[in-house]
Amino acid sequence: MEYQSTTQSSTDLAPFINQAILNPHIDQEVLYQNCDGAKNFGFAGLCTNLILLPTARKRLGTTGSTKLIAVISFPFGAIPSPLKQLEAEWAAENGAEELDVVPNFFALNQGKIDTFAEEISKICSIGLPVNLILNVNNLNAKKLSLAVEAGIDAGINGVQSGNGFGPAVSKGEIVNLKELTKGRCAIQAAGGLNSISQAYDLLEAGACKLGTSRGFELIKSLKHNLK
Repeated sequence: MEYQSTTQSSTDLAPFINQAILNPHIDQEVLYQNCDGAKNFGFAGLCTNLILLPTARKRLGTTGSTKLIAVISFPFGAIPSPLKQLEAEWAAENGAEELDVVPNFFALNQGKIDTFAEEISKICSIGLPVNLILNVNNLNAKKLSLAVEAGIDAGINGVQSGNGFGPAVSKGEIVNLKELTKGRCAIQAAGGLNSISQAYDLLEAGACKLGTSRGFELIKSLKHNLK
C-alpha cells in the first residue's frame, strides 16, 4: 500500500491529529477531558502511556473512530528488548489499537542493524500497527536511512519524526522522510507543533498524521480563524 498525504481544507484537520497525553502528572479528570474531546472532535487517535491506558480504554469505549495508541519504551527506547516486548504485549492486552515504539538506538549506533530490526519485528508480530519513533535530529543521513529500511522490512506501518524532546519538527525533515519511505509506510510529524500554518505545512510536506499534545488548541484556533 502506498501512503499519501493530501492537503485538506481547514475544516478537515481533526482527522489528522493524534492527541498525545503523556504528562506523568495528569489527573483523572483531565484524562477524561482529553478522551472526550478527542472523540468529539473526531481525532484520528489518542496516544498515552501504559499507566493511563486502561482508564483511557474505558473512557473512549469501543465504538468510536478515535484509535487508542500506546507508547512503548518512551521516550528514549533504552530498555532491554524482552522488557520492551512485554510492554507491547501488555498494551495489546489492555486495549491499545496501535503502538508507538521507540527502537534500540544503541544497537543502531553500533551498526548492529540485525539486532535493531529483530526487536521491531517481534513487536510487529503481536499484530497491532506499529509506528516507529525516529528522533531524526539525532541521526545522520546513513543511520536514518538504515533505520527506515530496517523498520519497513520488519513490518512497521509508519515512522514518526521524533519523541517531542528537542527542536520542533520541520517541513524539511518530513520531506526527507517522504523520500526515504517512498510511500511504503505512513509518516507522523511530532514535536513542537503549535500553529495551524505549521500543521498544514507538515501535511503538505508528506505527513499523514500530526502527533501533538496541543490538538484541542489547534482546533479551537482554527474555528476562531474561520469565524
